[in-house]
Amino acid sequence: MSPSLFPATGWCYGSAMRPLLTASILVLLTACSSEDPRLPQKLYDDAVAMSQQGKLLEAKTMLDELAARYPDTPAGQHARQDVFLIEIQVKRELEERQRQVRSIMKRTTDALTRYKDKHGEYPTELRALAPDYLEQVPETPWGHPFFYRAYVSRPTEEVRHGRSTTMRFNTKQDSYFLVCLGTDLQPGGTDMASDIKIVNGEPFADKLLPTIPLPQPVR
Repeated sequence: MSPSLFPATGWCYGSAMRPLLTASILVLLTACSSEDPRLPQKLYDDAVAMSQQGKLLEAKTMLDELAARYPDTPAGQHARQDVFLIEIQVKRELEERQRQVRSIMKRTTDALTRYKDKHGEYPTELRALAPDYLEQVPETPWGHPFFYRAYVSRPTEEVRHGRSTTMRFNTKQDSYFLVCLGTDLQPGGTDMASDIKIVNGEPFADKLLPTIPLPQPVR
């Protein structure tokens, strides 16, 4: 899975990339000779540079290792303090990204409602919302598509005619799922890889989405 680049900060938060970056940092720390007294400060300066470039997770990994390997050096002590500050900054940026995602999803659900009011059903694809209901096809702040599925909640129903009943087929798509799968585009996960699910305009907290009843009409 390719990393996701947050354009506002340059923070690379791709879940598949993080283990590679961590491994590279650990190799760097292991390869450096601990006999050089200037090494802890050099590593600390490198971590600070990473942080200034927006590479917060990489900087935090290096600072954690630096604090663990050189706890009695000034650089190691500074590293321990900086880790705490980076964790606060990471949390704030996570909250901001989640706020942005929820705002985009709210605008999308509002557009879906307006579309249904006019057409009598929800669209088959989100691209149908642009440009009449949204300026462009909605996507996450990091450029991933939302998972969207419109469906008929009651494909068939019985209709009574006096003492007899007949089966009627419904074709109007009166329900939908709208899901953000997070930065990893996979179900589950934590932080920015966590999922946000909406069913018919309402937040949906269960792990699994409701089962779509069959048979659905062919489109």
